[in-house]
Amino acid sequence: MSDKFEFRKSSYSNLTGECVEVALNVPGTVAVRDSKRQTGPVVRVTPAAWDAFRAGLRRP
Repeated sequence: MSDKFEFRKSSYSNLTGECVEVALNVPGTVAVRDSKRQTGPVVRVTPAAWDAFRAGLRRP
């Protein structure tokens, strides 16, 4: 992979290891992965798609 993602753990991750990591450092891309599988698959979305996803989480 040529992209050098700098992942950080989500503030919503819990103490039982159910964690999501997000990288926002590559222009035009938001990368998401499971912190337990750091060499596993990475989901890449556009910043607009990421914003829409996060907005949807806030709805009741």
